[in-house]
Amino acid sequence: MYQLKAQIKKLDKVGLLFILPSLLIVLLLLIYPVVSSLYFSLTSKNLIKSNYDLVGFQNFIFVLSSKEFYEALWVSVKWTVLSILGQVLVGFIAALALNKLPRFSGLFRVLLIVPWAFPTIVISFTWKWLLNDVSGVIPNMLTMLGFTNTNIDFLSNSTLVFGTVLFINIWFGAPLFMVNILSALKTIPNEQYEAAAMDGANAWQSFTHITIRHIRSVIGLLVVLRTIWVFNNFELLFLITGGGPSGKTTTLPIYAYKTGWGLMQLGTASSITILLLVILIFVSLIYFKILDKWEREDR
Repeated sequence: MYQLKAQIKKLDKVGLLFILPSLLIVLLLLIYPVVSSLYFSLTSKNLIKSNYDLVGFQNFIFVLSSKEFYEALWVSVKWTVLSILGQVLVGFIAALALNKLPRFSGLFRVLLIVPWAFPTIVISFTWKWLLNDVSGVIPNMLTMLGFTNTNIDFLSNSTLVFGTVLFINIWFGAPLFMVNILSALKTIPNEQYEAAAMDGANAWQSFTHITIRHIRSVIGLLVVLRTIWVFNNFELLFLITGGGPSGKTTTLPIYAYKTGWGLMQLGTASSITILLLVILIFVSLIYFKILDKWEREDR
């Protein structure tokens, strides 16, 4: 208790006063949606009716016993895991290649980061136009080159749609990993590689014990941030596929949206969002535990 009082006395009161307005805004924007969602998840709130009752955990019981919830959860898990793995792999390979380029690495870096620079809505509608089975460039080109007999509708084919949007998301997110990993690679001293070579280490040993060890914390932090972002991602999938066909791209955020705004069941939709929050908190705790272990090892 004495230590806490001492730390409070050491606080910069003037500095705290300056950041207080911004801090209050952030807290309101963060706390109000969570608290309101938690409250409505315990009610029978319907967007059509003005009256509603407290129903306790009935919404959670309904959602957890629903087949659609587990189907959306499985799609969300696949979407997140495969997207992150693809983005890490592509970003890592691109960063390694750019790090070895003696010239024009800046130019290639700018060109490769283009997908990340555009708004999601632009990316979504551009890919919808490119993949359209009537006027789309890609289906028509594949048919002209003889790879397909007829134009394929990548976004309506239940077999191809998930792989298609997964490719788009990897293409969209990989530049973020590339830029950050490349920055981390630039900080590795060449003397460490020279010392390892003098000690008899081969290329693979230098790569695993020097390169990976220096950049793993950066990759780990990016994975945490991107996992939260991709798992929560709504606009990219919704704008491209709307969650279809046949629910093949319906993730938990889209399922919650359809429940809340499609069926007008705000109470049920709020319970879905709370479950989504719990899942993300659990996954983030695991991630941070691993990152903390790496930091202790580096010390």
